[in-house]
Amino acid sequence: MKSVELTILNAAYAVLTASDPAEKCAAAVRADRLLASGAPLGQAVASLPDKPARPDQPVLVPPGEVPKRRLGSEAGRTALLHAIAHIEFNAIDLAFDMAARFTPEIEKMGLDSDAFARDWVRIGSEEARHFSMINQRLNQLGSEYGAFPAHNGLWEAASNTQQNALARLAIAPLILEARGLDVTPDMIERLRSAGDEESVSILEVIYREEVGHVACGKRWFDAICAYQQREPLEAFHAMRDQYFAGQLKPPFNHKARQNAGMSRAFYEPNGNEKRV
Repeated sequence: MKSVELTILNAAYAVLTASDPAEKCAAAVRADRLLASGAPLGQAVASLPDKPARPDQPVLVPPGEVPKRRLGSEAGRTALLHAIAHIEFNAIDLAFDMAARFTPEIEKMGLDSDAFARDWVRIGSEEARHFSMINQRLNQLGSEYGAFPAHNGLWEAASNTQQNALARLAIAPLILEARGLDVTPDMIERLRSAGDEESVSILEVIYREEVGHVACGKRWFDAICAYQQREPLEAFHAMRDQYFAGQLKPPFNHKARQNAGMSRAFYEPNGNEKRV
């Protein structure tokens, strides 16, 4: 049997094709260790899956059918943590897909493809750690990932950007992850009010690191815009109008977004409506 070369891009592919959550996280850990060892970038994988491998559970339902979460009870907090775990699980694949799918495009532009791949593998490894922390907390509460229905909105929102690195960067880190910066502080306060300091400490770690993820997305978005000789703000709104079906809804975490390199012009004053 032919052995698979230990390269960064092969490691990213291994994450995308692992369906079991524990196996996917273990693959992410191996990828992170390859980064630390200085392993080579390697050749692009010839054929990436259109969709990453997924476990049988959770059952995926339309967003409106996901149960509402009231944090006054342990059951409600467990359901909220499950929803966060599902977001982090999707974020693992979004990051590793970014590395595996778009590194060749970055290379063709003459940009630093090695740095691009390594950035997103590192971020994917952090997302895997986030997922593991939340799932461990679910276990402490007598539950686990897969116990509640979830929706596939995050992956679906990014799935139509497979041919365009600029569009994927606009949708995944600059819209979807940036939204996490808006809503996480409120979740932290609600969990703190409920006395769940264990969950609060996990979300505080996730929140701090997600600022860096959005910042990384903004940095690469700007780099591609510079290559294409496009103004980043104009390019962002063009990508958003073409590839994102939803709306950007307040309240916005202005400080965190600014720390990630996003000015208000990216989401205000026209962030609530599609431009015409």
